[in-house]
Amino acid sequence: MRIGHGFDVHALVVGRKCIIGGVEITHEKGLDGHSDADVLLHAICDALLGAAALGDIGKHFPPSDNRYKGIDSRQLLRHVVALLEAKNYVVNNIDATVICEAPRLSPHTAQMCANIAADCNVDVSQVNVKGTTTEKLGFTGRGEGIAAEAVCTIVQK
Repeated sequence: MRIGHGFDVHALVVGRKCIIGGVEITHEKGLDGHSDADVLLHAICDALLGAAALGDIGKHFPPSDNRYKGIDSRQLLRHVVALLEAKNYVVNNIDATVICEAPRLSPHTAQMCANIAADCNVDVSQVNVKGTTTEKLGFTGRGEGIAAEAVCTIVQK
């Protein structure tokens, strides 16, 4: 078994969609980034890549590459899973936390888990997503951005 950790942050801006865990969430601001800026899926990608010692999301999907401009991060996650499978690894479990004051995530976490499980070829019971706040402290507390952390384990096939 191997363990990986991922972390990501994106700024909240007017005029962008708020997509977290592959779910479009109604919110007055969205996440800014080269892709769809799905902070949760980016943290998960980094955790999986780290567990397999395959670098990070920036190495595989650099913001300087226009192929990834506006891309659905679920495509990135599926690509990462394919990289793992090529190295004879499969996802064992994922536990992730999204850190923000708003939007409220609990109505969406079941769909986020379902999306992640489908893209990782695992049962939904192997994926956990939760939200927390920073009690109005820091950039997440002021609503300037959203952060996410993920921990995963992978195992040999």
